[in-house]
Amino acid sequence: MRVPPQRTNVTRLRFPARRAPSPTSNLPDAPMDTIKTHVTNSTEFLLDARRALHRIPELAFKETKTATYVADALLSLGLPVRTGIAGTGVMGLLETGRPGPTILLRADMDALPIQEATGLPFCSEHPGCMHACGHDAHMAILLATARVLTQMRNSLRGTVKFLFQPAEEYPGGAAPMIAEGVLENPAVNCCFGLHVWPSAPAGTVEVKPGPLMAAMDRFEVTITGRGGHAAKPHECVDALEVGTQAVGALQRIVSRQIDPIHPALLTVAVFRAGHAFNVIADTAQFGGTLRTFDTGVRSRWQERINQVVGGVCSAMGATHELQFTSGYPPVINDVAMTEAVRRAAEATVGAANVREATPTMGGEDMAYFLERVPGCFFFLGTGFDGCSMIHNPAFTVHEDALPCGVEIFCRIVHERLGISG
Repeated sequence: MRVPPQRTNVTRLRFPARRAPSPTSNLPDAPMDTIKTHVTNSTEFLLDARRALHRIPELAFKETKTATYVADALLSLGLPVRTGIAGTGVMGLLETGRPGPTILLRADMDALPIQEATGLPFCSEHPGCMHACGHDAHMAILLATARVLTQMRNSLRGTVKFLFQPAEEYPGGAAPMIAEGVLENPAVNCCFGLHVWPSAPAGTVEVKPGPLMAAMDRFEVTITGRGGHAAKPHECVDALEVGTQAVGALQRIVSRQIDPIHPALLTVAVFRAGHAFNVIADTAQFGGTLRTFDTGVRSRWQERINQVVGGVCSAMGATHELQFTSGYPPVINDVAMTEAVRRAAEATVGAANVREATPTMGGEDMAYFLERVPGCFFFLGTGFDGCSMIHNPAFTVHEDALPCGVEIFCRIVHERLGISG
């Protein structure tokens, strides 16, 4: 997930070392009415997996050790496993042998280029790389879900796909995995995913139908003027000055050209110009990000930037080039699938601890799956006093919350694939 860090203070949680997960391919079948018990019995497996994966963070499309760990864990459950999807993606398949729908459960695998500062006994073994967005927890939750549902195979119908996706942070692994057929053979009927959420207390769940996370696009503008001596600005076209005027004008797209009932954000985060105190810059570059939930607003970003920057440049004697990169679409949750998550969450943590999620301008490429099949992406509270937010060197999760994610996934599958009677 791509959102800015928000807090830097942290209460450092200390955990004892754990063994590596043991093979579980000979697990007994379990009745469906004992989900919580079987989730509890899988807690050690869950935490072992989370800590092992936390030690080996890898960047987008380089998740080779991670993919090997995930594939081995799925194989130990006796599940067929497909590897190398979109480079490093992994998919396990739980086939019950009885006709029914196909559910896809998704976790992301990549880490961030951050030097870890948690002080955890299982901290990153890869310098300059860290699971600072909770993807280690997402993978562990999904592996434990696969373990529990494998126990329950005899009480299920249909198929469950356990999808481990590379490169969520950027440039995105969901679309390439879809292109390689993960939604087919058998065709997926619905999909679900979660994100650990440190701004919500551990033991709570946040879920919302409709728009949840924004579309995220990128832009970079190059201004070309005419450089010269700082003492003779009248002989020059100051690209730095043109750029600052253009940045100011761009802010008015949101404040004056977009309906205020449609949330939108334009942030210029980079500006580069000049190299000496007495030289007027001949070029300037700036760039940033665009966020919105509205597809109509999104479709006009590129046109509007060109119009605004082009107008400023024309008035001041400069020219410009725009490089526009379309990013992830908005995360839009299906109403019926959201209600399924809400019911599962209420059965897991109690109705009082299930809240309406506040939409965020952060982006997520889970959106590509939700564009193609109905589904729901939700937030699992993992916060504690003094915790740091995601994308922070001190970020970690309250591990007591992770079994809740496993139980919610299992209850969703139970509701849709359970054999009645």
